[in-house]
Amino acid sequence: MQDPAFYDALAQRALDGQPLDPDLSRRLLDDDTIDLLPLVHAAYRVRFARWGKTVQVHVINNAQNGRCPEDCSYCSQARTSDEPIADYPMKSEEEILDEARRAYEAGAHRYCMVFAGRGPGDGRTQRLADLVRQIKSRYANMEVCVSAGLLDDQKAKVLADAGLDRYNHNLNTSPRNYAKICTTHTYQDRVDTLAAARNAGMECCSGLIVGMGETRDELIDLAMTFRRMDAKSIPVNFLLPFEGTHATGADELTPEYCLRVLCLFRLANPTAEVRVAAGREVHFRSLQVMSLYPANSLFLDGYLNSRGDAAATTLQMLADAGFKIESDHDLSAVLGRVGLENLVELNVRKSERDLHPTAAT
Repeated sequence: MQDPAFYDALAQRALDGQPLDPDLSRRLLDDDTIDLLPLVHAAYRVRFARWGKTVQVHVINNAQNGRCPEDCSYCSQARTSDEPIADYPMKSEEEILDEARRAYEAGAHRYCMVFAGRGPGDGRTQRLADLVRQIKSRYANMEVCVSAGLLDDQKAKVLADAGLDRYNHNLNTSPRNYAKICTTHTYQDRVDTLAAARNAGMECCSGLIVGMGETRDELIDLAMTFRRMDAKSIPVNFLLPFEGTHATGADELTPEYCLRVLCLFRLANPTAEVRVAAGREVHFRSLQVMSLYPANSLFLDGYLNSRGDAAATTLQMLADAGFKIESDHDLSAVLGRVGLENLVELNVRKSERDLHPTAAT
């Protein structure tokens, strides 16, 4: 067991903006003499300095499902997946705008629209830009994020000029590991997309999926990569091992290890929004609320092809732990609404086949 001064120094180092030493980073993940609760508290000190007890709630809209030509091994929408999800084209403008309204009323700080595919063409890019303008004009205090695949400089500028706050494109894993999970595009393609978004003036949202065979050193390198690129938002996903997909490694994820990963990313990126994303309901189990001591944001009510906890369950968890939400709406008021569980049914065109029951709790 480490002396309390060790954890104080760990937090202070991050608060002072000093990068983590690689050897120390490895110890945070695996050293049994570094106890979990003091480590979480050290990460929380760093989180509290920037975010206090506020949680950013994100609502994700699976605005187009399936029909993707890419072969990402972790994804149910990939062309190589055998999972029998129902596919559908881009939802109508009316649907997407109505779902933005529901997200706003559910207390969302950010509305995230995700579109399957390699990347948008010129026409799709203009259509997305128009949607962004309309959403921003209706809900000025709710930020908008889009995830639509690979972008070049011109398309990034169109979206930025429309007022898009963030563009999401996850690096997912290390450069060395990338070819093992995808062959239809490269790690560098993703880096170039993030550079295009950043150069156009948008914030970059980029994260990873833990549990795809990466080494500890590769995980640490990713934490440092996000620091170097000044990623404003880092969604930390934990692999959901769906039938029909081909990524493996989720069996190694324990609640303690997942918490240590979040602490690593918080201490390595003290000013970034660190989001506990897909897999929190499955891999953190009874320790789920502890994820919000290193992380300061989460997704509400599910992901792309998987259910999460009901919205009311997640918001009650926040309230029970004394957290607040960054929203035009007070957390207690949102919780008090009748039928909140049905308020954020964003993926309304999905049948039961679209959602993986393994992600429901």
